[in-house]
Amino acid sequence: MDAGRVNLLGLQPRDLTAQVEQWGGKPFRAKQLLRWVHQRGVGEFSAMSDLAKDFRQQLDARCDIAAPCVVTEQRSSDGTRKWLFDVGNNNAVETVFIPEDDRGTLCISSQAGCTVACPFCSTGYQGFNRNLSTAEIIGQLWHVRRVLDADRGTARLGEGAAEIDPTRVVSNVVMMGMGEPLLNYDQVVGALRLMLDDNAYGLSRRRVTVSTSGVVPMMDRLSQDCPVALAVSLHAPNDALRDRLVPLNKKYPLAELLDACNRYLEFAPRDFVTFEYVMLDGVNDTDDNARELIRVARQVKCKLNLIPFNPFPQSGLKRSSAARVKAFAQRLMDAGVIVTVRKTRGDDIDAACGQLAGDVKDRTRLKERRVRQGDIAIPIVEMRA
Repeated sequence: MDAGRVNLLGLQPRDLTAQVEQWGGKPFRAKQLLRWVHQRGVGEFSAMSDLAKDFRQQLDARCDIAAPCVVTEQRSSDGTRKWLFDVGNNNAVETVFIPEDDRGTLCISSQAGCTVACPFCSTGYQGFNRNLSTAEIIGQLWHVRRVLDADRGTARLGEGAAEIDPTRVVSNVVMMGMGEPLLNYDQVVGALRLMLDDNAYGLSRRRVTVSTSGVVPMMDRLSQDCPVALAVSLHAPNDALRDRLVPLNKKYPLAELLDACNRYLEFAPRDFVTFEYVMLDGVNDTDDNARELIRVARQVKCKLNLIPFNPFPQSGLKRSSAARVKAFAQRLMDAGVIVTVRKTRGDDIDAACGQLAGDVKDRTRLKERRVRQGDIAIPIVEMRA
């Protein structure tokens, strides 16, 4: 996109209104434009038939509707779809659509790479490249909805919605793709507000989820600025193990994180936090781990989502056996904890949890750092070039 041109995908409604007024247009034109771009997914100003011709000419001269370019699209045997988006300077992000019986869930990325560097997540081995803009974040949703609409050959959700198969539209959005959303706070909140806006995507706060590794100050800000459903990447029931599995824990330890979860629930659209817990063979799946996790779950109103680990060569980690996951879950349920076991989706196209952008160099030098720090309890194998 040329410098000086405005990408409408990233503009908040108030900013779009101010821009339209600056061009001499009336405020209601901004609402029309917002609906054309986001609700209807139209990418050409010439197709916006109820806008005045001279206004459309102004838009053509000054604006773009520019989502990141698609590099590849893959389809899994289970219906999951994954897009690789080019975000410039040899950086790319991935977006995954998961059709389910009663919904269609889109997993969106917020950063190119990630700074948190959890050893069980392949994105962490990519290192951190940069934050995505609001336009790049919302552009993933904009593009996927256009693709699904074209596949259905029907009107967009909201126009005859009762006749549309819910698994063929984006009904839920989870910020669980590449990156730590709360370390790109301003741009992510801008995207969330567009997702929730009735003239844009009109999603319910209960159907939009931000997943965080536990950036406590930003959790508090989000509860005030734009409270949506919250998922926390827990993955360990004590500080010593969580320091290794989720390095951010060294800055915001478990007690601070649980307090932040309880504060968030005062404003959240749901009355529980989802704790995500990846099941790693011999690392965090013992009976003692389960007993500790029960104590954690009693401190916050929560649901536990146990996630079978999706192996990738760089990690050196193994998935807990199905029998171990079942026994672990049963121990939690016997103690009254609400537990689900996530079904692995899209692993044949590396679209499952923890697999995004996995075939990358070790830009974070994780193995070297762990050996230097004496933290070798979790095995790390040599990186592939």
